[in-house]
Amino acid sequence: MASQHQVRQYLAYWFQLGKKVLIRNGQEALLPQPVIRGDRYSQEFENCWQQILSSSGDCYLEGTEEPIAQLLTPAWDVSPCSRCTMPVPVRTAGMPPLACPCNDLSGWPNTEVPLPRSPVSSQNRLVEIRDRLRNASGQ
Repeated sequence: MASQHQVRQYLAYWFQLGKKVLIRNGQEALLPQPVIRGDRYSQEFENCWQQILSSSGDCYLEGTEEPIAQLLTPAWDVSPCSRCTMPVPVRTAGMPPLACPCNDLSGWPNTEVPLPRSPVSSQNRLVEIRDRLRNASGQ
C-alpha cells in the first residue's frame, strides 16, 4: 500500500515538472508554486494536499487515470518509472497503468536539468556527512 508520504512525494515531484492535479471531474486544476520552501514542502503545497484529501475522490494527476484517493488503498504502491525514474503508481496485483505521467512531457526525461526532489534539511544532511567522515576515519 502506498503511504501518504509516498503519495505526497509522488505529487510533489510531478508538480515540479508542471503537472497539475485535476479536481471536480477536471473542472479545476491545482498546481502549487513553489512546491518546496527551504527544508520542507511549501504552504501552497500543504494547502493543495489538504484540498486533495478533502475532495470526494474525484481528483487525479494530469495525464493519469487513477484517482489519488485510490492510491492510498492497499491495491496501489508507488515505484520508480522504468523509463524516467520518476515515482508512478503501480497496482500491487493486476495490470500496470497504461503509461507514465511523463508520456506527454516533451523532452522528458532530461538528464541535463536537475531532477525533482523532496525537501532536504541542510543541517541534517551536514550532520550525516560529518558522521560518515568520522566513521570512515575511525573516530
